[in-house]
Amino acid sequence: MYHHRMVPKEKTPKQPAPDAVPAAPIEVLIVDNDAAHAEVVAESLDRVGFHCQVATSGAQGAQMIEQGEFDVIVTDLVMNDIDGLGILDRAKQCLPDCEVILMTGHGTIPSAVEAMQRGAFNYLLKPLKIEQLRAVAQKAAQGSALRRDNLELKRRLDEKFGFEGVIGDSRQMRDVIERLKRIAPTDATVLIQGETGTGKELVAQSIHQNSPRKNKPFVALNCAALSENILESELFGHVKGAFTDASADRVGKFEYAHGGTMFLDEVGDMPMPTQIKLLRVLENGEITRVGSNDPIRVNVRVLSATNQSLEDAIRDGTFRSDLYHRLKVVSIRLPTLRERAEDIPILIDHFIREFAARHDKRIRGMSPAARRRLLAYDWPGNVRQLRNMIESMVVVDYDGLLDVDDLPEELADSTEPAEPSTAASLTALVGKPLEEIDRMFIVETLKVAGGNREEAAKMLGIGERTLYRKIKEFEL
Repeated sequence: MYHHRMVPKEKTPKQPAPDAVPAAPIEVLIVDNDAAHAEVVAESLDRVGFHCQVATSGAQGAQMIEQGEFDVIVTDLVMNDIDGLGILDRAKQCLPDCEVILMTGHGTIPSAVEAMQRGAFNYLLKPLKIEQLRAVAQKAAQGSALRRDNLELKRRLDEKFGFEGVIGDSRQMRDVIERLKRIAPTDATVLIQGETGTGKELVAQSIHQNSPRKNKPFVALNCAALSENILESELFGHVKGAFTDASADRVGKFEYAHGGTMFLDEVGDMPMPTQIKLLRVLENGEITRVGSNDPIRVNVRVLSATNQSLEDAIRDGTFRSDLYHRLKVVSIRLPTLRERAEDIPILIDHFIREFAARHDKRIRGMSPAARRRLLAYDWPGNVRQLRNMIESMVVVDYDGLLDVDDLPEELADSTEPAEPSTAASLTALVGKPLEEIDRMFIVETLKVAGGNREEAAKMLGIGERTLYRKIKEFEL
C-alpha cells in the first residue's frame, strides 16, 4: 500500500524538477480501483511537472484510453473488472506510442513479468517508493517522446524523399508520391506505366503496403515470361488431369492472393484468350481452374504495369479495349531517370547505404568526379540500372571511397567535359574579386549537381546552411 505520509502535507508549487520531464506537459493516466491510492500517485507525479488524470476502475480506464491521448499509463495489475493486462492490451491497440507501467504486489510478480513480455515498460512493487515512481515515469515519458519523434521524422522523410521505398524529391516524384497516397487506401484497379527499370513493381508494392490489404498476400506475375497455357495455369490454377503434366490439383495466383493484391507485370503481353478470362475475373470476382467448370469466388485487388502503349496495342488488335478500361480505373506514369535527374544524388546515397550494409563494406562516400559521371549519364535502364551500378561499385571498391576507378565499363571509359588547363583556369581567375569567384563556383557546382543543393554542398566541401546563405547572398 502507498502511504499518505510519503507526500508532504504543505503545498508546494507545481514546477518541473531539473531535467525531470520535457517542457511540454506529459499526459499520464493513473488506473487503480483504490481511489485514494490513485490520487496519491497522481499528486506525486503532478508535483514534478506531469499532468495526471485518474480512473478508479479498469472499465473507466479503458474508456479514457479510447477517448484520450496519454504518454504514460500507470495501472494497478489486480483489479476487479478489467485488470492491468487488459489495460495494457487496450493501450497497445489505441495508443501505440504510450508506455505502460504496472503496480503489483509480491504475489503477482509472475503476471507482471508476463506483462513485460507483452510490451509493458516496467513494473513497480507495492508499497511504492516515490522517487522510484518518478524516475520510472520519467524514463517512460522519454521513451514515448522518442517513439513519437521517430515516427514524425519518418513521416517527414516520407514526405520529402519517398513513400514506403519510392524515393525522390523532384517535382515529378513528389507528384507521383502524392498520387500514391490518395489511391493506396482505395480498392481501385491501377495501371502503372513507365519504361523498363523505372520501379513499377516497387510502386505496386507501395500501394499494397499502404492499403487495408497490407496484411494479406502481395502476388506478382510477369505476363511476358510465360506461354498462354502456363500463364492461365499460374493465374487460375488447374485440376488434376487438365493437361498432360497436371498430376494434381494446383491453386493459382488469384486464389493464393485472396484478400490481398495481384500485380500483373507487362500486362500488354498477355495473350488474347487470357485477357478474356481476366476480364471475367474483374467483372464477376470469380475464377475457374483450368480443366474445371466450378467457379471460385476471389476478392483480389488488381494492379498492372506495362512499358508499352496499350492504346497502340488496342489499335493493332492485340489488346482488348474493355479490359484496358477495367485495368485503368486509375493510372500512374513513372518518369524516366533522365526526367528526374535531380533525384540521382538522393538515390546514390540511398543505394550506397543499402549495399554497404548488405555486403558488409565500410563506404564513406563517393568522389565528386564519380558523381559527375553518374549525373551526366543518360540512364537507358533507369533506376534499376543505377541501383545495379552502385552495387557493382560497392562490391569492387577496396578503399572505402567510390571513385572513377570503381565505375563499370560503360562509364569507366567515358570522358568528362573538356576543361581548360589548370594554368589557363588560374589565369582566367586572376584579378577577379573573390566574391565573383565564389559565385561562379557555386553556380557551376549547382549545374553539375542538377540543382540539388545538398549534393552541391558536398561537392564544395561546405555545410548546407553555408551554401543556402551564399545562394541568398548572391541572389541565385
